[in-house]
Formats: sequence, C-alpha cells, structure tokens
Amino acid sequence: MSNFTCFKAYDIRGKLGPELNEDVAYRVGRAYAQYLKAKRVVVGSDVRLTSESLKQAVARGLMDSGADVIDIGMTGTEEVYFGAFHLDVDGGIEVTASHNPLDYNGMKLVRRDARPISGDSGLRDIQQLAEANNFKPVQAPGRLTRQTILESYVDHLLGYIKPAGLRPLKLVVNAGNGAAGHVIDAIEARFSALSIPIQFIKVHHQPDGSFPHGIPNPLLPENRATTADAVRQYGADLGLAWDGDFDRCFLFDEKGRFIEGYYIVGLLAETLLKKHPGNKIIHDPRLTWNTIDIVNRAGGTPVQSKTGHAFIKERMRAEDAIYGGEMSAHHYFRDFSYCDSGMIPWLVIAELISVTGQPLSRLVGDRMVVYPCSGEINFRVDHAQARIEIVKEHYLSRSPSEEVVGVDYTDGISLEFPNWRLNLRASNTEPLLRLNVEARGDMKKVQDVVTEVEMLMKGAF
Repeated sequence: MSNFTCFKAYDIRGKLGPELNEDVAYRVGRAYAQYLKAKRVVVGSDVRLTSESLKQAVARGLMDSGADVIDIGMTGTEEVYFGAFHLDVDGGIEVTASHNPLDYNGMKLVRRDARPISGDSGLRDIQQLAEANNFKPVQAPGRLTRQTILESYVDHLLGYIKPAGLRPLKLVVNAGNGAAGHVIDAIEARFSALSIPIQFIKVHHQPDGSFPHGIPNPLLPENRATTADAVRQYGADLGLAWDGDFDRCFLFDEKGRFIEGYYIVGLLAETLLKKHPGNKIIHDPRLTWNTIDIVNRAGGTPVQSKTGHAFIKERMRAEDAIYGGEMSAHHYFRDFSYCDSGMIPWLVIAELISVTGQPLSRLVGDRMVVYPCSGEINFRVDHAQARIEIVKEHYLSRSPSEEVVGVDYTDGISLEFPNWRLNLRASNTEPLLRLNVEARGDMKKVQDVVTEVEMLMKGAF
C-alpha cells in the first residue's frame, strides 16, 4: 500500500512527481467513483502545464470505475462547482493547484450539488481506496464527452445583478495568466450584446501555465503593483485581480489602493441584505467587528464559522445563509450552491458603484477608519500551538490593567479587549502562524499589537 501525502485537510495538493503524478491521479479517479458510486462526473482543469494530463488520468480512472465523464475543458474551480449543481451529475473534480508553486498541482473534489468533499466528509475514505489500489471490477467502462457550459455559467452570474443598471465603468482586469480570462471575455461579449457600457482593460490576460509574470496570488503584497499601476495609468473605476483558478477575487479602488478582503465582506453582506432582508451572514473569526456591526445595522444575523471553505459551506447550509465571507477573499453565495465565486463579487460591486454613484474608496473608506486592521501577517515557526499559548498568556496576564472581555477558540485563539482584538491561528496547509489584529478607530494600536506579537515570536519577552 502506498502512502499518498498529497491528501490535505480540504483537497489534494502535492509536488509533481513524487507526491502527485498520473498514476496517483488515475487512482484518485477510480477511488472517487467507487466511493460515491458515481455514474456521471464533471471534470475541469486550470492552466498549469500538467493539469490537462492529470485531468485525463483522473478521467480514465473514473471511466474504469464505470462512471461517464463530462470534460468541460480549461476552467476555474467555480466552473466545476457550477457544473456539479447545474448538470445532472454525481459530483465534480477540478485539477488545480491554485496559488501553489509551479512544481505543484492538485485537485478539488465535490459531490452532487457541489457539496464539498474534505477530510471529515469523504476525502480520507477516497485516500484509503486510492492507496490500497484494489478496486472493484465493473461491468462496463464509462464514456467521455466534452461539453461547454460557459454560456449557462455566464447566464447564472448575470442573475446576481441587473445589467441594464450598470453605468459606464472602466475596469482593469488582471487574470495573472490564469484561468479567469475566458470568463471575462464571455462576460464582455454579453455586455456588448446588451449595449452595457463596461470597458475592460486586460492585464496578463492570456492563459499561460508557465506563469511568466509569477504565480497569480494577489494576496501577497508584492503581487499587487501591476494591477494598482494599471488602475492609475488608465484612470479606471475599479481594479480586479484573481488567483490561478479564480475562486478568489481581489479588488483595488479607483486610486489603485488594494482593499483588504475584510472590508469587501462587509460591503457584500450589506448589499445582499438590502436585497434579502433579515437573512443570516456567515463570517470567519479572523477579523469580525466590522462585519458584525454592518450585519446588525442592516437587520441581518451574523454567524461565526471556523475558517476554511468546507466549514463555511457546511455552516451556510445549516443556517441557510444568503452569503458567507472570509477576509482571505473567498466569498460564498447561497444561490451558487453555497460555493465560493471569484466572479459574483465584482459584478455585485460594479452594480453597487453604478447605483450609488459612489467610488469604491468611498463605499469602504469610513469602515476602514472605524475598524482599522493589520491584514494577515504570517510567521514561519516551529511548535505553532506552543507559540499561541505564549501569546495567550502574555495578554491574559495583563488583566486587569487591560481587561480581556472575550476569549474564543473557534479557530486558533481570538482575544478581545474593549478597543482591540486579535486572532492567531495555525495554517491548515503550511508551517505558519497567521495573525490578524483590528481596533476601534485606532490604527496605532493595531501597529503596536503587531509589533508586540512579533517580539513574542522572537522570544524577546
């Protein structure tokens, strides 16, 4: 029996060759179909140079386990999500490594209706079957068909807005040479047919699995300048950038400033609650005050969930929430089968800019002043849990001089004081501790806490 190290907490990711290759992919396909007793499965792949061959291996495994395969081509992850709830299929597999290094690849697996398959909902069972490599015989292999669902997918996306209400806007769109470009082209063609006055300025638009301008991951500050500069150069109203499989959307205001995903969560929550009053909104524990305040003011109910797409989706289904948002730029929508989308957010915000006549800087500016935040800061450490305990004891020992008003263990630890709070959690995928700090109207306090935690990480106290 092999030990497959590419199976992670939420999905499959591994280094090409030793961890992930066509044999592993084939066995994943066989195991997936056998575990789900699948009859039809939709598959897609991102632009990485190895994604197509890995997808073909997965498809062979699925068919050899008796499942028919619908190949929807080069896609982003959410197109497979869409296929899994739009088509009559038992689930879907997207071959993608998102923002991992060039020598990696992976897969994201879902069931029918795009329900996630993760460590506690079937992924470990699939791993065991794939490792054992002892599959049940089947009466007849499945068949492969190729199908495009792009037009239906764009129809669905445009259902979140009223396109006729869009005013003339100039948008910088940076696909990072990933998978987003063909969807932007399809939306552009639809807008043109409808005489919608949106101009797209395309940056690193063509898909290129060698990623000549670097792995697309706009969450990293060093990857933001291209989009920001283009916004300023062309006098654009909005800048948009995506990661490789475009399930995360990052926004820049009309001044070229990167807007933290935290404030976009609040903006989307408020906008969707106006359309769907009284609904529930799911948020993660890393940064919360702005979201809770906005949701309460808008008449909704804020509900906290553990960080991570599988946890957010599960909680959204349980609560029937209209929207869920993570400050890491994952945005989830009930009508998108509770899945995350990198296309719906910018469409909703473009409509909001059009309807209100307000630029993005003004739509989020007040909230950034009221609840300033650090953004996510990563520390590469050994013994993550011990480090969390050090930080916890440091701040709890300061009471009553600075009285703690809340301690929460939903994800890592959240410490809440009257005028500031922090969350410190271990990454699920890397040897990192992730810190987020926010305050009530006091950016200096945010900076002071970040400095203090940095000193604690160095053992300076």
